[in-house]
Amino acid sequence: MRNQIKIFLVDDHSLFREGLRFLLSGHELISEIYEAENGKELLKTVLNVEPDIILMDIDMPVMNGIDATRETLKIFPEARIIALSMYGNENFYSEMIDAGAKGFLLKNSKFEDVQKAILDVMEGKNFFSPEILNAIIKNLNKKKSHKKNIELTEREIEVLYNICKGLSNQEIADYLFISKRTVDKHREHILLKTQAKNTAGLVVYAIKNEIFEV
Repeated sequence: MRNQIKIFLVDDHSLFREGLRFLLSGHELISEIYEAENGKELLKTVLNVEPDIILMDIDMPVMNGIDATRETLKIFPEARIIALSMYGNENFYSEMIDAGAKGFLLKNSKFEDVQKAILDVMEGKNFFSPEILNAIIKNLNKKKSHKKNIELTEREIEVLYNICKGLSNQEIADYLFISKRTVDKHREHILLKTQAKNTAGLVVYAIKNEIFEV
């Protein structure tokens, strides 16, 4: 059985916080829920609360979610932050990933997605709303190889690109004119090197390490 989860809601719209609090309070694994209306308020209390998950609005007055994520992780590195946004703007994703967010939810997401995001991030995975993940995958562009020197081989980068684009191992094999077994091995090595646990984790790694542009 999982431990009880402490949640911190950070959003400048009180009605949104109240609605999400009401839904989350009925979840058997969530023990405590705290609130702040901006990043500065969060920073004042986060060390006293030590929440397991922070649901962080991106667009807030006083201190936005990107700055708040960076500052929170400086003083409380264990924080697991899931970004909330009304907008599917790709620039937000890369900035929040760079700041240290582990997940992304659109505010119009189904509550089932919110629950899954919390549980996935608690287990060390990354999570994107399906709409966000599809938008990122659709807009991935190959980086120029000279911009970043990383630990993946050129072939692994090629395989990673096609994984992030949503291709199956067989489809990648057909596209690259190699065997599916070879692709299986490449995928295994990529997951090991990146320490990613799912496609969302690979997308995070690719963006954070500037392998691909969004």
